[in-house]
Amino acid sequence: MRKHIKAWLPNPQTIKDNRWLRWMGPALHHPRLWHFSRKGVAMGLALGIFFGLLIPVAQMPLAAGAAIVLRANLPMAVASTLVTNPVTFGPVYFGAYHLGKAILGHDPVSDEQASAFLDKALKEPPADASWRQRFKRSVRQLTTVGKPLVVGLAILATASGLLVYFLFSAIWTLRVRWDRSRRLRSRIRAHSER
Repeated sequence: MRKHIKAWLPNPQTIKDNRWLRWMGPALHHPRLWHFSRKGVAMGLALGIFFGLLIPVAQMPLAAGAAIVLRANLPMAVASTLVTNPVTFGPVYFGAYHLGKAILGHDPVSDEQASAFLDKALKEPPADASWRQRFKRSVRQLTTVGKPLVVGLAILATASGLLVYFLFSAIWTLRVRWDRSRRLRSRIRAHSER
């Protein structure tokens, strides 16, 4: 199982040379960050998914920093942040927004309201608008979806991280037990054939 996981992960030198992670310096050399144990890999996977879902930028450095602090598997933490990518970004944020709206008890948006919002959002600001006016406009647009989106992302990231941690730990444990019982059966079979 370890060989299959290691084949998909970046090697230590690639991570140590990464321009976004290089600032961590000697902390990247701790042996527990590179060890493939059940707890370390599960924690790294959970951290990567948590930060990958929670925030749209700087996911890898934050997941790597958390992995260093918690002594989780660093390659797994960095690689699993890719759970959100250009293909999955839209559906994840759309679902998180609707989850946040349901949790906060916001009324559903009608088609007319959605159309009016999109028309206003897609409308270009005046050409002579200053960067401050453009920034204020962007913030105003973000606040209409911001609170439900943040609540939905927090719930989704936390639940997904915990689920992945416990699911991966359970699968690892079952695999180890299955391998042990298989080896025991083969030893018993070899002993009985003598």
